[in-house]
Parts: sequence; C-alpha cells; structure tokens
Amino acid sequence: MSPSSSAVGGASSNASSRASKVHPVDEVLPVPKLAAYGLQHVLAFYAGAVLVPIILAGALGLSKEQLIHLINADLFTCGIASIIQAWGFGKVGVRLPLLQGVTFTAVSPMIAIGMGVGGGTDGLLAIYGSVLFAGLFTFFAAPYFAKLVRFFPPIVTGSVILIIGIALLPVAANDIVVGKGPFAIQDPVQLKHLAYAFGTLALIVAIQRIFRGFMATIAVLIGLVIGTLVAWMLGDAHFNDVASASMFGYTSPFHFGMPTFSFTAILSMIIVMMITMVETTGDVYATGEIVQKRIRPDDIARAIRADGLATFLGGVLNSFPYTCFAENVGLVRLTQIKSRWVVVAAGVIMIILGSLPKAAAIVAGIPHPVLGGAALAMFAAVAVVGVQTLSKCDFNDHRNIVILGTSLGLGMLVTAQPFVAGAFPKWAEIVFGSGITLGALSAIILNVIFNHTGGSPHTAVAGVPGNLVGLDQVNAMSRAEFTRTFGGLVENTPWVLDAAYARKPFADTIALRSAFQDALLTGTKEEQLQLMNSFADLGSEGDAHNAYLLDHADAGMGVLEEKQHEEVLELAIAYRKHFGFPLIVCAKEVERYERVLANGWHRMANSTGVERSAGLIEIAKIANYRFNELVANANPIGTARAQAFGKAHAHGH
Repeated sequence: MSPSSSAVGGASSNASSRASKVHPVDEVLPVPKLAAYGLQHVLAFYAGAVLVPIILAGALGLSKEQLIHLINADLFTCGIASIIQAWGFGKVGVRLPLLQGVTFTAVSPMIAIGMGVGGGTDGLLAIYGSVLFAGLFTFFAAPYFAKLVRFFPPIVTGSVILIIGIALLPVAANDIVVGKGPFAIQDPVQLKHLAYAFGTLALIVAIQRIFRGFMATIAVLIGLVIGTLVAWMLGDAHFNDVASASMFGYTSPFHFGMPTFSFTAILSMIIVMMITMVETTGDVYATGEIVQKRIRPDDIARAIRADGLATFLGGVLNSFPYTCFAENVGLVRLTQIKSRWVVVAAGVIMIILGSLPKAAAIVAGIPHPVLGGAALAMFAAVAVVGVQTLSKCDFNDHRNIVILGTSLGLGMLVTAQPFVAGAFPKWAEIVFGSGITLGALSAIILNVIFNHTGGSPHTAVAGVPGNLVGLDQVNAMSRAEFTRTFGGLVENTPWVLDAAYARKPFADTIALRSAFQDALLTGTKEEQLQLMNSFADLGSEGDAHNAYLLDHADAGMGVLEEKQHEEVLELAIAYRKHFGFPLIVCAKEVERYERVLANGWHRMANSTGVERSAGLIEIAKIANYRFNELVANANPIGTARAQAFGKAHAHGH
C-alpha cells in the first residue's frame, strides 16, 4: 500500500471513529443554564408581549379584569407557540431559537375590526373570528409561500432585517424617555429615566467586556435585575399589584364566548398574516445567519406553519396573531447562545407566568426605562445582522443600491412619522402604519422589478468594480485592463488570461467565452497544474475574499455543522496529498455536501491523469458560471431561442 493510500485510510478511520458533535442549535444545556437563559429571553420579551393586549383593551373599552385575563392568555399562548416553533414536530416549527409573540402589525386592523362592531366583548369576538380563519390560511399557505424564496436574495433579506432592527429602536427609545411604551403620550424627559436606561445599558456592556463564559451570556438578565433593584430602592419600581393578584389562574378556550365571523374582518386579518409571513422570513434568515444554519424553503414553510398554528390557537385561547419576535433574535446575536432548547425553556416559563398571575405581576414591575436600556442593545444587534447579510451583496450594482436605499428610506419615513398612515384609506393603513411592513414590501417589489421582470438593463461587460464597459471597449483594452476585468474567471492565473487576450478582437460574447474555454484546454501540463493549484482547498479558511470559497459558502458549505466541516476538510487534504492538486468542485452544481464527500472519496481510486481532466472540466464550469454573471447577454443564441420559444408557447395558448 502506498503512503498516500495509508494516509487516506487512516484519515477515513479517524473520521468514522470521531464522535459526532451536536450543532449548537440542538445542544441541550444543563437545567440551571436553560432556566437562566430562558428567563433572560422572557424578561427581554415581556414588555412587547403584554403591550398589544394593553393597547387593545384600552381601545375597545375593556374592564381591568378582562385586561388581566388577556395578558395571562397572551403569555400562556406565547409559551405554547414558542415551544411549537423551537421544538417542532413533523413539518411544523423551524427548530431554531425563535421566540413567538403577538405581531404589532395586527394592532391597527384589530382595533378597526373590534370598533366596527361597537367595541367591548363583541369587538373581541369579531377579532377572534378573523384570527381563527387567518391562522388556518397561514398554515395551509406556508408551502406555497416558501416556494417564493427565490424572491428573497441577500439584498431583500438583508434590507428587511436591517429595517426591522432600526424600526424597533424607537420602541426602546420611547420606553427610555417616557416609560410607558411606544404608544403613550409624550411626557417631559426626566433625567432619572435616562439614568436607569444608560445605567442598564452600561452594565450590560461592562459585563460582556469584563466577564467570559456564562456570566457574559446572561449580561442582559443581570442588567435587568440590577436595574430593577436600583429603581425599587429609589422608589421607582412598584410591585403593589403582586399582593392583589391571584396565585393561580388559567385561560379557558373561548372564555369571552363563541367568535363571530365577518368576511371583511377575515380578509383584513389574512392581509396582516401575509405581511407577517414576510417578517417571519426575515427573522428566520437572520437567525440562520447568527447560528450558522443554512435556511432552505422547507425551513421557511415550517416556520410559517408554526405561525399559522399558533395564530389559530390564539383565536381559541383568547389571544391574537403570532409571529417570530425580532427582539429575541437580537438577544441571540448579543449572547451567542444558539440552543433552541433555551427558547423551549422560555416557553415553559411563559406558560407558568400565564398560569401564575402573581409571578406575572412581579415581572410586570420592571420599570420601562430599564427595559428600554436593554432593548436598545438588542434591537441594534438585529440591525447588525442585517448589515452582515448585506455584506454579501455587490453594491457596485446600482440595482442593489436602489433597492436598499428606497426600502430603508420608506421604512424610516413611517417609523419617524407614524401619523403618515392617516393620509391613506383605512385598508391601506395596514401597510403604511408600519415601517417594517412598508420597507419589507418595498424591498420585495423592487427586487422583482429590477431582477425578475424584463431583460437586463445592461448591454455591457461588468468588469472593473464600479465601471460598465461594452464589448467594443473590451476589444480596446490593454493587457493589464483585460487582466483586471477577467482575472476572477480563472483565479487570476496569468497564462490563461494571456492566451485569451491574444484572441482579440472578439466578434461577440460567444467568441469571448470561447477564448477562455480554448485556453483552459490547450495549456501545457505544467500550466494546467498551476491553474488547478490556484484554487483553495474545500473547507479551508483561506482568504476571506477568495471567490472559490465564497461560492461554496453561498452554496451551503459555510454553514455546515462542525463535524461535517471537518469531514470536508479531511477529504480535501487527503485528495491534495494523493494527487498533488486540490479537489475542485463547481459550487453551482453542489446539491448536498454528502455527495461531495462520497464522490470525492470514490474518485481517490482514479489515476492522476483522469483527475486532472476532471478538475479542468470543473474549472471550465466555474469559469462559465462566472462568465454568465460577469457578462451581459453572455449567451445571445440561447437567449434568442428561449424568447422565441416563449412567444410560440404563448401564441399556442
């Protein structure tokens, strides 16, 4: 047996004997940590969770007893919904650390539905009827919505996540300066409110800077507890309601009576849930980015099914429409605690709080400025995830600038001036009443207009970043300009670029493509080996801007579990050692990493000559895909034939 074969055999046996490692998302932490991290999520989420029932009860003229029941029902159902989303069963639940809460998008429509029948209990029953139908609609629409994932590239998801983070900041700011939530009438700013908020924020930052490990991950929890204790000692945190609250309580199905149904109300709530699907999609992508899990259409479908089921349960258990809470996405980003079982623990805590009014009253005693200080850090962390997602976009392409700039501008307009919605008809207030909703819809629609309708607006070659040059300019390029423009096709290998440049002038883009293809196949053995060795090993860290590694990261190699990543790297090292050049695989044709592994180990039995030819074919595929992305009208014959077929097909119908 050859040394290289021995090395491969030893590597294979090491791979099979290595203990399987659990992805951080699926890691079950010790019970004390689950309880602490779960409570941290609940405290961070609590103000937003109870705000919707408070607003709704005030608008519909409900009694204090009815409000208390709504809050308990909301917490109880939030707990169930969060467990469904994070734990998951069958095709329901995305199995990520995503907490569920009542969507703010539904507030205005629900008030309109309730007041349309005179408010009070009748208003609640009309709301619950629409919520039940909207939940069923969302559940069954999930797989169809998930098929639209191709309309959510990084420019859309990044824009939505950034807008969510920025649009939530005024909620935290209003808690800080007013202490009564984002819908309260403005009071004069008090220095002590700012002191509580800034003190809480400073404490959270200090803990994360000074401590490591467990202490750093519960910085938000510690900040909230200490901030509340200081406010209590100074007489600004009150727990008077604890004594009067019942020890036990529960929410019974249809507590207020059987729901009533109205077509207009149901349609309005379905529109709300369609908007919520977009927000949930953004939150799922944001969380996937944080926990390093590849998000597929099936994941989106499972998350939206969970939203639908939770919303239906909300209609039964006297609560409201549910969605993933971006606040807690920010907490995951801030603490880097990625286990979904933490959210399951938070769900259990919320169910307990919903069944123990006294416990809920204690949590409700946390001063709003303290909550606002913690929320400021968490909401900003959501925006940072959006920036990370947008870093994958090419902003030399003006289309991306237009999509992001317009969507961000519209989202911030409505966030800064929420009364803009009053200028529109009631039905349009669902969209124009939320900066998140308007910004998200803008990003989706503009992406469709710029990238999915009509032909490309460019008839040029996108070469040097920031410039667009036509084919006649390519023919006039110097050797250095040509190298800068097209070097990315072949990992900047000089002899390929020189051979292609020598074929000037090019009659069309087909001739330009052929120049690169012919150069690859006609190089000497030494030149071809030089080209192949310019590619990085799969799984290696390499240069952060290495195009080949970035291609594979986008194809899913960048979000592999630790054990899977080690297996890919192990194969790459063994392959290079055996053949003297790297294993080259076209990322655009990778369906699953398991196939890369199986095929790679199988190819180890081939001769060096066969593998060198196979590597060149893969390089040719990579260059072709890059050429298609770099050159407008890259395949004029194919485009013309496709258009002709489309017209003939249309006339045939």
